[in-house]
Amino acid sequence: MKLQRTGLWHHPDFTRLWAGQTISALGSQIGGTALTFTAILTLQATPLQLGWLETARALPVLLLGLLAGVWVDRLRRRPVLMVADLGRALLLATIPVAALLGILHMAQLYVVAALVGALALFFDVAYPAYLPSLVKPDELVEGNSKLSMTSAVAEIGGPGLGGALVQLITPPLAILFDACSFLISALSLGLIRSQELAPVRHTTPDAERPAGIIHEMAEGVRVILGDPILRALLGCAATTSLTSGIIGTLYALYMVQELGLSPLWMGIVIGVGGVSALIGAFLAEPVTRRFGIGPAMIGARLLAMATSSLMVLAWGPPLVILPLLLISQAADATWSIYGINETSLRQAITPHYLLGRVNASERFLTGIIFPVGALLGGLLGQTIGLRAAITIGLLIGALATLWLVFSPVRKLEKI
Repeated sequence: MKLQRTGLWHHPDFTRLWAGQTISALGSQIGGTALTFTAILTLQATPLQLGWLETARALPVLLLGLLAGVWVDRLRRRPVLMVADLGRALLLATIPVAALLGILHMAQLYVVAALVGALALFFDVAYPAYLPSLVKPDELVEGNSKLSMTSAVAEIGGPGLGGALVQLITPPLAILFDACSFLISALSLGLIRSQELAPVRHTTPDAERPAGIIHEMAEGVRVILGDPILRALLGCAATTSLTSGIIGTLYALYMVQELGLSPLWMGIVIGVGGVSALIGAFLAEPVTRRFGIGPAMIGARLLAMATSSLMVLAWGPPLVILPLLLISQAADATWSIYGINETSLRQAITPHYLLGRVNASERFLTGIIFPVGALLGGLLGQTIGLRAAITIGLLIGALATLWLVFSPVRKLEKI
């Protein structure tokens, strides 16, 4: 039986974008694994040094988050994406070169991690702002669904492939795969034929001066706070980020210490989440078409929180614990459905010239709140226990849905 291409599979420029991002996402999963093992195995990094490496990766969002949105809105988005890809390829390639020359040092990893993180920030802000210029508004859910499938597949296969390459060819050389994936992504973007319109400036005449930059950064925040739908999406994302910080900090410790699972079983449980996320990406479009975008988003979040609560109800022998944890991870399909619709809705209702700043504002706020949640999770876990702390995190996550319920999102049927 011959499968027919439908929808955006008939869109040659979208398929070029999708193909490049598929390879890039897989490369990033390999590179993330390889960079960590370069520090651990090649340079014998201490726990403190690993902490600094993670800080270097995260720092650009806090320092440049809002500024990235301004520059993305001032420029055509496709060149920003290509420069970010090429820059990351060159930076990552310096690591295996330095390793071969015998001059690799932790300081280089810190610098490369920070600069790659900065370029990734610009890419991540520009990417969702670029998609609406490539596809029609009623194709956004389909487009984001297909791109989300790419991320899910990379999450399933990337870490394992990265681990195998680390073992076969050493960690620094495995990073070359990530560098090459960024080159392929840049090439796929360069082959896109659709012409992107020049950005239109909607700012004050003094925008080139520092005060103008501050004005433009604030404009993205004002637009979000002034629009009831964008405000609800931001409130939900910020509350969820707090929950993610709490649970993400304690999850592995909870699985090992509280539930007594081995690292192997823990990996299997997490892997189920990746497969479920892929299934959710397939289901997002038909579910949204059947129920409407607002009900689909709210329903997905409620189902996600209900099934996630199974992790704190897990008690007893492994034969009882494992099914509950697997069902909990299977709920990642609902997170995919929500995330795809949330991104599509934000893209559709935000003025095109403001998309970069709106995306950056959300990333900036959630980037600040996540470490607050991580610290809170650590404190709660230490004082009241892991299970109780995760329960509090889940309750906070449930409250996030109220942002959507008490907003116009609840009644939305179509974008």
